[in-house]
Amino acid sequence: MMNDMTWVVVADAGRARVFQSPGLTVDLEEVDDFVNVAHSATTLTEKQEVEFSASEQKEKERDKFAKQVAEYLEQARLHQRFGRLRLIAESKFLGMILSCMSAQTHELVFEKVSKDYSALSVREIQERLQQS
Repeated sequence: MMNDMTWVVVADAGRARVFQSPGLTVDLEEVDDFVNVAHSATTLTEKQEVEFSASEQKEKERDKFAKQVAEYLEQARLHQRFGRLRLIAESKFLGMILSCMSAQTHELVFEKVSKDYSALSVREIQERLQQS
């Protein structure tokens, strides 16, 4: 049986919030919220820090976080926790998440919104989704 749950992922390079809503409604319920620890504190070794400039470092950390988000969605798909995905993220980060996704998970993405809603409240996110 196909799961009729829609997952809405609202992310930026520093944080990803996952909501679920029944069917195509925007009745959001928070499922998960994870923070990119590397965004606020560096996780690279000192040797690596010397080798990478600050922008390269940020890029690596964003990439790592995008992989983490994609992997999380992959696991959730395997456990059939959702039937469709709405991805909302700042455009570059959205592209990073999509490029890290498996083809099967990618197929479940029915809406991509290139906007950063990560700092908004649940109510504000719901309002924006209703307008789109």
